[in-house]
Amino acid sequence: QVQLVESGGGLVQPGGSLRLSCAASGGTFSSYAMGWFRQAPGKEREFVAAISRGGGSTAYADSVKGRFTISRDNAQNTVYLQMNSLKPEDTAVYYCNADGSSLSMLLARWTKYVYWGQGTQVTVSS
Repeated sequence: QVQLVESGGGLVQPGGSLRLSCAASGGTFSSYAMGWFRQAPGKEREFVAAISRGGGSTAYADSVKGRFTISRDNAQNTVYLQMNSLKPEDTAVYYCNADGSSLSMLLARWTKYVYWGQGTQVTVSS
C-alpha cells in the first residue's frame, strides 16, 4: 500500500493561486493512477482531478475545469495540483489518493476507498 502525504495548503485571497503536492512512498508510484479530492465543512468528499499512471490522461470536475491543473513527476514520486483563480467555494481539506489499476477505475471506485491521509487545508478568503 502506497503512503501519501499532502502539503501546500494555506490561506489565499480570491483570485489567487496555490500549488498542492502529494508525496508518495512505499510503492511503485508510476503504477498508480492518482487523484485529488476535497471535503468542505458539512459536505461530502468530492472528486477534483485525476491523472493516469503515465500522465497522458487527465480528468477534472466541472467546477474546477480551466482553473486547476493536475500533473505528476514519476521520478519524484509526486503528484501536483496547480490551483488558479481560486474562489471561496474552493475552501476545503484537499486529499490525494491512488489506484493501482487505471484512471478509469479510479474514477469509478474512489468513493469506496477506505484509506485517506490527513489532507491539506485550503482556505480562500479575503
